[in-house]
Amino acid sequence: MRFGPNIVALAAVALLSGCTSDRQADAAPTGVPDNKIRAVQADIDGIVASGATGAIATVTDNGKTVALAGGVADVATGAKMPVDPAQRVRIGSISKTFVSSIVLQLVAEGKVRLDDPVETYLPGLLKGDGIDGRAITVRQVLRHQSGLPEITKDPRVDEYRAAQENRIMTPAEGMAIALARPADFAPGTRFEYSNTNYYVAAMLIEKVTGAPYVDELNRRILQPQGLADTYLPGPGDHEIRGPHPKGYAVVDGTLTDVTRIEPSVPWAAGALISTGADLNRFYSALLAGQIVPAAELREMRDGVLMDEDTQMHYGLGLGYVKLSCGAEYFGHSGGIYGFNTVSGATPDGRAVTFAFNKGLDSMPDLVGMLGHALCP
Repeated sequence: MRFGPNIVALAAVALLSGCTSDRQADAAPTGVPDNKIRAVQADIDGIVASGATGAIATVTDNGKTVALAGGVADVATGAKMPVDPAQRVRIGSISKTFVSSIVLQLVAEGKVRLDDPVETYLPGLLKGDGIDGRAITVRQVLRHQSGLPEITKDPRVDEYRAAQENRIMTPAEGMAIALARPADFAPGTRFEYSNTNYYVAAMLIEKVTGAPYVDELNRRILQPQGLADTYLPGPGDHEIRGPHPKGYAVVDGTLTDVTRIEPSVPWAAGALISTGADLNRFYSALLAGQIVPAAELREMRDGVLMDEDTQMHYGLGLGYVKLSCGAEYFGHSGGIYGFNTVSGATPDGRAVTFAFNKGLDSMPDLVGMLGHALCP
């Protein structure tokens, strides 16, 4: 498993999620409703019983946050999954919402225009078979409508193997790998998820600001929002700093500890490390207009249809669906070696993050899970 292939499958279920229960939580001004806690705990217990290694659910409601856990954090020792202190996990493509938020800040500052071609900001970068940076806009990159080929289809783009080989990958090297493949489609003609888009978006941030992406991430989002447990590891930093469960995947038929990866491979598109509490705070602040100004947040929320049957939309680094209970869910999902994570919030202040420390063999009922966590 690499950071790209299972993200789309997870996103297609996780981002489009409705409330399957008609149950209404009792008002509880002092914290998360007890029946909501019981329902979410039952959900993660069910996933563990079906074969998952471990799970953490972090639920925010009524201004309070509670973390629930099931399963184990370490298969070898059998240590149970803890919730205190908050556990850091790799969040994969949830990283993309952070990238997009910074681009939208630059739009608000008048430094970037969404409908300008990428060539305006990164001259000469996007060229190849059917690829022309003069025909691809910034908006199309953020919405996965650029047609840029998927970088993770190349076997060299494997963050677990790269760590084993002590091999790093620069963004320029990653782009060269991606652009050796032909375009998948003409820009703007359809939606197709591609991690390559967010290499481009982060490189645009660096070119416009004159600073490394990680510095802009820290300055613009992590520090102002007090996200002390969230960070982008640098090249060669294979570990997860601070308290964390081990991450597992089946490699060559064997359940393997794959906690250590090379973060320069997924880079801005998928290498962030965070906690459920930090992610809930991030998405809640984003929807409250505290990270991206109101006009640009509307652009961010304006999505294209991903799936006709489910009516899921994807905006600018942000998925959207109206839940069957009437609540609006905005968020993202992420899959990377050892971890699957789903996170998001509603505009009225509820938020949830589900994290699993193993790539899931089959998708759980995320529709029901998000409904239990986010419906009133």
